[in-house]
Amino acid sequence: MNPEASPGPLRDVPTTGRPVPEAEPGLVERWRSQGGELVELLSRVRERCGGVAAFRLGPAPTVLVTDPQAVQHVLARHPERYVKRSHRARVLIGDGVLAATGAAWKRQRRLLQSQFTGTGMRRYEQRITEAARTTAGRWGEYARTGQTLDVGREMRRFALDAIWRSLTGHPLDDGTEREVGAVAAVAAALPTLPADVTGAQDAVAADLARIDAVARHAIEAARSGAPGPDGPGLLHVLIDAATERPEYTDQLIRDELVTLLVAGHETTATTLTWLYLLLDRYPAAREHALTAGGESPAQRRQALQALIHETLRLYPSAWILPRHATEDDILAGGYAVRAGTDILISPYLTHRDPELWPEPEHFDPRRFLTPDGRPTHPGAYYPFGLGPRACLGLQFALRESTVLLEHLLPVHTVAFHSAPTKAVYGITVRPDGPTPATLQPPRRP
Repeated sequence: MNPEASPGPLRDVPTTGRPVPEAEPGLVERWRSQGGELVELLSRVRERCGGVAAFRLGPAPTVLVTDPQAVQHVLARHPERYVKRSHRARVLIGDGVLAATGAAWKRQRRLLQSQFTGTGMRRYEQRITEAARTTAGRWGEYARTGQTLDVGREMRRFALDAIWRSLTGHPLDDGTEREVGAVAAVAAALPTLPADVTGAQDAVAADLARIDAVARHAIEAARSGAPGPDGPGLLHVLIDAATERPEYTDQLIRDELVTLLVAGHETTATTLTWLYLLLDRYPAAREHALTAGGESPAQRRQALQALIHETLRLYPSAWILPRHATEDDILAGGYAVRAGTDILISPYLTHRDPELWPEPEHFDPRRFLTPDGRPTHPGAYYPFGLGPRACLGLQFALRESTVLLEHLLPVHTVAFHSAPTKAVYGITVRPDGPTPATLQPPRRP
């Protein structure tokens, strides 16, 4: 957010709309004095003022949007009026599609979109399955020996293997896994990095150098023309594009590769980790998913996907989506927003609104299995965003999560030795701490 670039009070609007309700200054001051996290402040603002609300961290207001109609207005109906000015992860992903804007974003997204829908997704089905089989084999050995595993690390390893196979055509090896671990290190450091780009790059220079070395090696190997055992990967699509599109320099190919690594494994791994932590607290949900539909594979898969969707409701892939108003506008509900206003959209808060989701803190996958179990408005559930800038990898993430659960859930029950008691609100909402566990035979109802 950039308060200095924001407008004056919302009551000085040059439109016919009504003012956005604004939280009292004391609310922000109390939050600051308590050293609270941003999510706590936003939760209080929404509780006090509703689904479109303003608050002040500086001289001018920022508008929080969690109301479904207003969410759809900003993200899907009028994305040209509400733009991304910068991305928190730019120091890591450079000019990759997540951070790109304007015409560059349109070109980059058009190239990648075909890879994550329809025929493009079918190209990666077998690679995802092989990554799941590799994980299942490893878990079988853990179960046989009684060895302790870290569930979060296992989920990162699986998701990284799946995206690495899809990018390069090669299975993930131990050396690459170690070096790509620098991606998670930089991602975790992002909220604490200096605001200026140079200072941020200096703070994580060693990790960025490791990431660059992995990317350079992968690009050189793909360019050599020798595909991996799984055939050409997404990286080859980027390299082929460079022959006709001069903008696809080695730097942009590197940025897209790292963007896909970040988006393709960190969010999925976090979702699967939360899912297993939730199943530990709600074991009946696991049994329901495994027995759903009897002998019907389609109904079993639908039940597994309901587990994933309910986890994403509680812990969406992106918990906050910043936007910037480029022109005066009136949101759903008649609220006026001036050009220059910073907007914060929070799937995390929308998904926990008790007016939309009964008992919102309760893990209940059946919400996604019954016709009237969830709100029908598209702005009420958007764990991957909404509109033209929604996550490209939605289908990829759902597919790999479902395939892994099909391999692991019927065979193993995870018994956690300890579980994190808090969440960390960074690029994703992740558990605050390790997740050590052992594997036991499935519990029977």
